[in-house]
Amino acid sequence: MTFKYNNVYINSTCTITGPYEKRGPLGKYFDKSYDDFYFNEPTWEQAETKLIVENVNMLLKKINLKSSDISVHIGSDLLNQIVATNYSSSKLGIPLIGIYSACSSSVLGLILASNMIDSKQINNAIVTSSSHNNSAEKQFRNPVEYGGPKKDYTTFTTTGCASCFLSNAKDKIKVESATLGTVVDMGVCDVFNMGAVMAPAAAKVISDHLKETNRTIEYYDLILTGDLGVVGKFILKDYLKEEHNIYLKNYDDSACMIFDIDKQPVYQGGSGISCLPLVSYSYIFDKMKNGKLNKVLLVATGALMNPSMCNQKLSIPSIAHAISLEVSK
Repeated sequence: MTFKYNNVYINSTCTITGPYEKRGPLGKYFDKSYDDFYFNEPTWEQAETKLIVENVNMLLKKINLKSSDISVHIGSDLLNQIVATNYSSSKLGIPLIGIYSACSSSVLGLILASNMIDSKQINNAIVTSSSHNNSAEKQFRNPVEYGGPKKDYTTFTTTGCASCFLSNAKDKIKVESATLGTVVDMGVCDVFNMGAVMAPAAAKVISDHLKETNRTIEYYDLILTGDLGVVGKFILKDYLKEEHNIYLKNYDDSACMIFDIDKQPVYQGGSGISCLPLVSYSYIFDKMKNGKLNKVLLVATGALMNPSMCNQKLSIPSIAHAISLEVSK
């Protein structure tokens, strides 16, 4: 299903990261970065909560608004029952829509906010997406203290929070359209091979978006997927060609951009809910505002798993959502 929007804009963004992202190739584009994973908190989960609260407060300061001026906060994270989002919301005092669509949640949040703004149900929204390497590893795989070896094709969960403020006030970056994804299950059971899990879902939503908007792949200056990593990036290109007869052009994956894969110990690149929006809201938006990109399709990819199903060795379903952003004329 594809939505078209008439009057929705992204007015401002805020990005805060951890140490690995700070030392990566895009470090200078982030608003703030920490040098360790604790952020002066006793646990990683509390550190992630602090990350969200600090990020939203920085964003409010940027746009010169108070929490009472915000219609709704749409938030997502990777922890069970999205507890980091819930704890942070209790401190922010903004009406909350908490969502979970794994790492595709960042774009799903933008779609929900855009739908409500375009239909005039709300005046504005703040959308947040956060993930923390150590808390995610502890929940879905093994605690980092365990020191267990990983497969070469695994990815490294990003630590960070990215937020944006959307409204109907005209600005440089316009939300033009969006396509909801469909759950795909290709029978992959390996919790380390996220690229293989999510690439077919990304292919499905890209194909659906192009068909439903009657566009070709050349329409976009850039198609940016969320966190497929190096292996998943190649799988997506091959899968789109073989299954959908689509030859990807002007394409990249944020997981391959946020870290220096050759120099940092991050395996096949980044992952996590914050990976795509951290890259998009900083580096990509900078290029759009400076006239280097005009039309960008963001495709957030998510592996829909939980710890119980991973322990049962069940297959991992996936989903991807797409949103089209254009420079406003």
